Amino acid sequence: MATELDYYTTLGVERSATDADIKKAFRKLAQQWHPDVNTEPGAQERFKEINEAYQVLSDPQRRQTYDMFGRAGLGGDGNPGFDPNNFGSFSDIFDAFFGGAAAGGRRAHPTAGSDLRYDLRISFEEAVRGTEKEIEFPVYGRCETCEGSGAKPGTQPVACDNCGGRGEIRTTRRTMLGQMVNVTACPKCKGEGKIVTEPCETCHGEGRTERTRTLRVSIPAGIDEGHQIRLSNEGEIGVRGGPAGSLYVAVHVTPHPALRREGTELVYEADISIVQAALGTTIAVPTVDGDEPLEIKAGTQPGAEIRLRGKGVPHLRRTGSKGDLHVFVNVVVPAKLTKRQREILAEYAAEAGESVAASPGGILDKVRDALG
Repeated sequence: MATELDYYTTLGVERSATDADIKKAFRKLAQQWHPDVNTEPGAQERFKEINEAYQVLSDPQRRQTYDMFGRAGLGGDGNPGFDPNNFGSFSDIFDAFFGGAAAGGRRAHPTAGSDLRYDLRISFEEAVRGTEKEIEFPVYGRCETCEGSGAKPGTQPVACDNCGGRGEIRTTRRTMLGQMVNVTACPKCKGEGKIVTEPCETCHGEGRTERTRTLRVSIPAGIDEGHQIRLSNEGEIGVRGGPAGSLYVAVHVTPHPALRREGTELVYEADISIVQAALGTTIAVPTVDGDEPLEIKAGTQPGAEIRLRGKGVPHLRRTGSKGDLHVFVNVVVPAKLTKRQREILAEYAAEAGESVAASPGGILDKVRDALG
């Protein structure tokens, strides 16, 4: 003989459990055994048992009958009104998986406004140091005549007769897994739940009008080309009191004439002469804060790197931290020489024992003649 199904044991609750305890237990088990989630053999049968137990124990009259007479009291082999293929109500299943956030709740709400984009150009120095900019842009704002309702002053929007003010249309269909409910926005009121019968003459029923807005935007130090700043609720206001969208400020940075940026690092290529590289010198290096003197030591080789710590770009997410300025030395070889410059270099070559090409009859020939 098969053991009779005990509803309290099935849900894992005591016989003294409250309605809240029973619902909590059902949610937990539904999340574990729902056929769409659990693919183990027997999961569907287990889920049917859980639903059968919940349908009985969640109904005060059925629960009282079950407590007094067991399943027999519900109609012989079980509850005659129970359909094992009906996996609970849509709201109960939705509640189990999503915490009841929208199950059976009213969906009607005004349509949110659009997001806006503003392209802002700043200088290289402003991007590195940070700045504040005042921007001006066209935007839809709240209609002052109807205070955003869209209705003519003295009147109010009325509930939509198509959806009963809920803003949604529900259609129910049965599937092999039970009853499925499809929810769509009401086409007549577009999900708002209300209809304006006498529109405002200023905004023509939209609850908003176009205007020019001025806003101060804080640009953080270290921002780079292509970065966006999102300002919540600063976009267009929605139709008839709908929440405002966001304003996205897209930043464009004018390149520096001498410095190149690589993340938080700055790069400068310094051109010096052969003599400066050999004998050493001091040059002016451009930085974000102005030119800064830099010593080039004697004997500096082409391609040498000199790093200036903390002279780069601030880190966006690390306060007080900065990158470095990298100075790469380019030794420039003169393409043209005066007669005197050529003589000097030839003398240096002779002194160093270096073989160089020389103009016929030049100083190098005289040096060679003198040396035999």
